[in-house]
Amino acid sequence: MNVFIKYILFFALLSQTHYLYSQNNETEQNNTEFTVRGSVVEVDTYNPIADVSISVNGGEYTRTNSAGDFRILVKVGDELIIRHKDFGTVYHTIKNAERIEVEVHPEVGSRASTKRRLNTKQFNNLIDSAEAYLKTDAEKSIQFITEALSQSYSVKQNSEAYEVLADIYMKWKQYDLAISNYRISLQNNTLNEVELKLANAYFKNKAYDESLKTFNEITYNSLSKYQKIIYHEGIGDVYMKTKTYNSAIQSYKKGLDLAVKHLIKPKVTDLNSKIGQAYNETGKLKEANSYFENSLNLASQENKKRAIEEKVKVADFQNDNQAYGTEIQLRKEALEFIEDYEKDTDSIVENESAITPQKQNYKIGNAYYLQKDYTNAIPYLEKSIEEAENNEDLVVKKDAIRKLSETHRDAGNYDKALETYKSYQETVDALYAKMEQEITQASRFSKSISEKQNRITSLESDRALTQSNYQLTVEQSKRQKLVIYSLFGGLLLLLVTAYLMYKYIKQQKLANNLLALKSLRSQMNPHFIFNALNSVNSFIASHDERTANKYLSDFSQLMRSVLENSEEDFIPLEKEIELLELYTQLEHFRFKDKFEYQITVDDDVKINDFQIPPMLLQPYIENAVWHGLRYKEDKGHLNINIATKSNDEITISIVDDGIGRKKSKALKTENQKKQNSKGMNNIKKRVDILNEMYKDKVDVYIDDYQDEDDTGTKVVVTLKKD
Repeated sequence: MNVFIKYILFFALLSQTHYLYSQNNETEQNNTEFTVRGSVVEVDTYNPIADVSISVNGGEYTRTNSAGDFRILVKVGDELIIRHKDFGTVYHTIKNAERIEVEVHPEVGSRASTKRRLNTKQFNNLIDSAEAYLKTDAEKSIQFITEALSQSYSVKQNSEAYEVLADIYMKWKQYDLAISNYRISLQNNTLNEVELKLANAYFKNKAYDESLKTFNEITYNSLSKYQKIIYHEGIGDVYMKTKTYNSAIQSYKKGLDLAVKHLIKPKVTDLNSKIGQAYNETGKLKEANSYFENSLNLASQENKKRAIEEKVKVADFQNDNQAYGTEIQLRKEALEFIEDYEKDTDSIVENESAITPQKQNYKIGNAYYLQKDYTNAIPYLEKSIEEAENNEDLVVKKDAIRKLSETHRDAGNYDKALETYKSYQETVDALYAKMEQEITQASRFSKSISEKQNRITSLESDRALTQSNYQLTVEQSKRQKLVIYSLFGGLLLLLVTAYLMYKYIKQQKLANNLLALKSLRSQMNPHFIFNALNSVNSFIASHDERTANKYLSDFSQLMRSVLENSEEDFIPLEKEIELLELYTQLEHFRFKDKFEYQITVDDDVKINDFQIPPMLLQPYIENAVWHGLRYKEDKGHLNINIATKSNDEITISIVDDGIGRKKSKALKTENQKKQNSKGMNNIKKRVDILNEMYKDKVDVYIDDYQDEDDTGTKVVVTLKKD
């Protein structure tokens, strides 16, 4: 009996816990606004009813279009009021984001209308399934769209299918494909919401001029209240990215006024935050701080995740303005909120998010470091490393280990600094390996997505051909004319298909080139790093800690700059010169008795007008030092000169009077020959790919020259202006 009572108490407690968890979850969801789709039709004929009034109690308002469809912004628990002169008022309570179908006026049906109704329901089910898998399984979601298109019988359904297909591509960051499908959707049916989505897709694809043009082409007066806010916010985002901050502020304020007027609280919070960011960029810190305080207070009244996100944004603002004490307090509060949020929702924040615990611990440690409070910085950095390791976040782990090494160094703990730096290098190697895997996976995913898009394009072609054949059968009396029209349409279709295939191949080639560039950049030869660390060890062994610290500091600065530029195809020439000066200085530091060097830039060279692939020149300087000058018996010379070749071209000459390539090759081991050959091949591949992408922008020429008994090497890089 006692055991039975214990079981009852256990299940009662479990039910209560589940109820509280459900209540918390439901509260979070109830505060989230989303767009719900719906339609109003006659029950038996399934004919659409246009101009039906749809309103939310105390909120949004819209009307059905000619196809009987509507979209409206709602929250769970809102009540829709559906009114029309031909039927009684209908009330519907929102429970989830599923499509709403309102059926009214039963009339005498027919076989055709029944078939149409069944096809419509089947199409809608496929679209709903596609949306259900949109965030979790792109391929499965696209497969549902493919089936929906095969069931589609109207222009309106085609438009909806292509819109959802574009939504899928937006979610999975395939912005080019999203743009193409939004445009196809708009060709079938013009909707304000799709036009706004197209403008946003251009923005995400960094086509800012096209995004602004699309926004300006939208008929503003036809937008709903919420859409007008999105419109102003979107234009403000474009201006922010193009650094036109005053225009961004004006646009954000217009959206904020509408959001306040219509009591759309989430957008009031968002726009206060964005106005604060824009003022911060213009240096108006007082105004920025005022708007950030507003956004912080408003976010605290919304769900926990939104409150955390705003605390992190405001903390970033405080960091920008060196208010490290306030930043630390905000991030500590954010960490407590994150812990509560993960407990309440039984979920872990994804690594891509800005609000992960590892990122906040790292930034708290960094803030203490900037205050030179190394004692407090170290535990937070160590906690960040632990969190990053548990969540397999190698990027944050790398940054936290590097910062921990710098903290130990500045605190005078050089042994710990060196030990931590070795761990940092291991993490960098692991990160490179992970990046290569991700590049391979991204390539496979892109290929799979492209194949499915091709099948959809093929399906549309087949359907167009079927419709042409049907028309030929029905219209026997106009056979000759229809044949001509069909042939003409087929030719046009082939031309369009050929053009689309050409664009696809071109995009795929560009994507492959970008993947190849990332792969080549990730194959940086690590022997310089190991040599540098050996030099540090030798300085420490000889009790020359000051020299070791100076060398390690310069080396850290170089590696930081290299990693910061690792994702760029081109960087300003001025940055590359700074890297070269730092790198050559390090090599000279190691081999002072082997060579002297000089870097000169002619007075007539406008270095601000030129860009260069990052670390393009470093391997040639490395070869000159390690394979030419290092083996020279007397002191050699290394000259790096940047001179004007023409109005649009400059030359960068790297000249040494070392032992030359022929003698150097004879001295190398088989492994050194292999590594050097691999390094030179990587540079050649990078130059070839970049020239293919940017129309022969870089040219490299290597020459041996004879000067008495000594053979040196000359490398000439020709660089064209943008």
